[in-house]
Amino acid sequence: MNGLLKLSDGVDAVSHRIGQLIRWLVLASVLISAANAIIRKAFNISSNGFLEIQWYLFAGVFLLGAGFAFMNNVHVRIDFISSKLSKRTNTLIDAVGIVVFLIPLCVIMISLSWPFFVNAFQSGEMSQNAGGLIRWPAYLLMPVGFGLLLAQALSELIKRIAFLKGLRDEPMSIEGGMSDEEKLAEELAAAAAKKLAGG
Repeated sequence: MNGLLKLSDGVDAVSHRIGQLIRWLVLASVLISAANAIIRKAFNISSNGFLEIQWYLFAGVFLLGAGFAFMNNVHVRIDFISSKLSKRTNTLIDAVGIVVFLIPLCVIMISLSWPFFVNAFQSGEMSQNAGGLIRWPAYLLMPVGFGLLLAQALSELIKRIAFLKGLRDEPMSIEGGMSDEEKLAEELAAAAAKKLAGG
């Protein structure tokens, strides 16, 4: 199990690096979008290539970031139910969900999207829009994104099995856990209360 946990740590490190990269994709998307809008309004010039690169970057953020989101436990979860369950029960539910739903979904999506990428790459498929971009980078995002999500799913499964065996702490924080927004709200309320008490 120690070897699997080391493998899980390696996958987590890759997911963390990709999460850092995604910040730059968001920035690039915003800058390109703003520049495109300014040029279009100021000079009445538009480019389908600039519009499509925004779509590519936007797709990259979501497809490449899915594993990072899963690792950080920020994916959609029914908190009002899970918060009433024990850590062990939540972990069992997660493990079953990963094995029954997430892993098969990733495998299916990789197997379905890979041929689209290969065909587009081999044929040099271009966008049908004038001045559009080549299509294979967008198609490649699908199998790569689901491949990263599959790797992270396996990592999360390893962590949950290790927790159930008593070999590590719980792999997520549900009970008593607060979102970043809730933590910020609590800090602001505490600071306001302190200011009122002092003034």
